[in-house]
Amino acid sequence: MSLRGGAFEYDLAVIGGGAAGLTAAAGASQLGVKTLLMDKAPRLGGDCLYYGCVPSKTLIQTARVRHLMRRSAEFGLPPAAPGPVDFSLVAARIRSVIEAIGRHDSEERFCGLGVRVLHGAPEFIDDHTVRLNGQSISARAFVIATGSSPAIPPIPGLDQVPFLTNETLFSLARLPESMIVIGAGPIAVEMAQAFGRLGSRVTVVQRSGRILSKEDDDLAEGVQKALEAEGVVFHLNAKILGVQAVGNRKRVMIQTGEGTHRDLEAEELLVALGRRPNMDGLGLEKIGVETDQGVRVDPRLRTTRKHIWAAGDVTGQYPFTHAAGYEGGIVVANAVFHLPRRADYTWLPRVTYTDPELAVIGRNERELKSAGLAYTVWEEAFADNDRARTEGSTLGKIKLYLDAKERPLGVGILGPHGGELVNEWVAALSGGLKLTALASAIHPYPTLGEINKRVAGRVIGRKIFSEKVKKGLAFFFNFKGRACELP
Repeated sequence: MSLRGGAFEYDLAVIGGGAAGLTAAAGASQLGVKTLLMDKAPRLGGDCLYYGCVPSKTLIQTARVRHLMRRSAEFGLPPAAPGPVDFSLVAARIRSVIEAIGRHDSEERFCGLGVRVLHGAPEFIDDHTVRLNGQSISARAFVIATGSSPAIPPIPGLDQVPFLTNETLFSLARLPESMIVIGAGPIAVEMAQAFGRLGSRVTVVQRSGRILSKEDDDLAEGVQKALEAEGVVFHLNAKILGVQAVGNRKRVMIQTGEGTHRDLEAEELLVALGRRPNMDGLGLEKIGVETDQGVRVDPRLRTTRKHIWAAGDVTGQYPFTHAAGYEGGIVVANAVFHLPRRADYTWLPRVTYTDPELAVIGRNERELKSAGLAYTVWEEAFADNDRARTEGSTLGKIKLYLDAKERPLGVGILGPHGGELVNEWVAALSGGLKLTALASAIHPYPTLGEINKRVAGRVIGRKIFSEKVKKGLAFFFNFKGRACELP
């Protein structure tokens, strides 16, 4: 639907001040679109800034530093024994990082871009009008970008027990002496390792037989072994029978895969079982916007009302901040430029920020097997990377998946700074770069990034150093072959 003309107060109204909403509002306004941005929170920035990406990665880095201090003897330094962690100081650092980053998402900045910002919880009263703080506001087009919230499972007794989610975890008054984590997805394992490194005794309870269930078995197993080596305890194939408070502690009753009942106790309980889209209270059912696992959208991110778009976690598709920002740009392209433009997630990367990090772009082996596709796997170990050796971080490997014509289908990286290393593949795969270009590119030595060049080089090298090529060279140039043979 065109944004031109009409008796509407705004050309575009955006609901939600997270990554998707901010991207859409900023882009549209700078193109001359009269834009309103509405957010129920008192500050812009969304879950990622205040309860997700930023505080969690800040905490992870603090925990990593303490872990390195404890490893000092491995680097030829005097043994170090860091004292107990004052979590109030850790929380203060988290708040300072949030504040510094939050200036970029301030209401003043967006006003400077031409966006009007209003706070409150809007509700649709018709498909072009919302009611906000007792006032009716109309717009020719809307973007729903309300994000997601922690999913709370129907565990018996959980509603009677105080528990933590990502929204409360980072404001703890002190470091818990012990913690039970329910769930084993990315957030769960990241926080399990971080709190374990800070000094908490951490137990992870997972209903399935493995952690990080969307990832390849061997890479997920590598993460689990790393955490177990640091003292994190896992209970897999565990059915949670109930939760109860025992004094100031929390008890989780489980049934193991063997049918044995066990009672686990800890000072704190963290529930990390995924996310649910924020759709309540919007009045979507009244205006014909259909929902299922989230707000339903087509490839152009239009809802079932063609002048209303949705982007970010609220669609229930790809719960990543970088995906939300990308989708905000797709919405601007469609709502303002009318290209049309479809969202393409072929090379959408994802990272689990454990140590080692697990990064994936494209399809992994689990997805390839599920789709019945023919593929080959090329691997390179970090133990063979000189920079990884110098840093004492040799656990992990890179896996490159190729189709029958040796075109990349995906890449999985388990290793130090995997989230940074995958960026080279983001550029290469998104830009259609051939493996020969990556293999022949000059990478500085010694760097972790050489592992990308090396795995690509192995694919190309198999052809260059084949018996057929050697025989051809011998025929044309009379080369004599090997000069040395091992006994």
